[in-house]
Amino acid sequence: MQLPTIGTSAPAFSLLNQADEMISLEDFRDQKNVLLYFYPKAMTPGCTVQACGIRDSKEAFAELDTVVLAVSPDAPVRLGKFQDKESLNFTLLSDQDHTVTESYGAWGLKKFMGREYMGVFRYTFVIDKRGHVVKIMDKVKTKTHHEDSLQWIKDHL
Repeated sequence: MQLPTIGTSAPAFSLLNQADEMISLEDFRDQKNVLLYFYPKAMTPGCTVQACGIRDSKEAFAELDTVVLAVSPDAPVRLGKFQDKESLNFTLLSDQDHTVTESYGAWGLKKFMGREYMGVFRYTFVIDKRGHVVKIMDKVKTKTHHEDSLQWIKDHL
């Protein structure tokens, strides 16, 4: 699967969140910018560092009229546990069959310690209020993801 193209409409989706509620990208059209990020697995060290940075930056994202949606293959119940454990204050979405992850080009062959497997690439997409992809971050650093994302949004939207 290939990545969406900058300037084109973001692939539409509807997924269950950590509270088992259906959330659609369309819910935010003409209202909010969306920081959409894909991560491999809830409650793992790197994903926790990344999520806590986002959590601690909620006000800064809100000031920039931006909501954060985080997508992983975890079931809603696991996402709920992740939210509770880390006091996360943004939307976690469950893409168990990785259909949405694939539509964003964030699913593919990975290598780790000599082993190959299919998994989630840690990609981030900034989607403007019109629903267009305006930035793709494919070299995400978990420790600075929130700062890098905020800076780009401040500078460009």
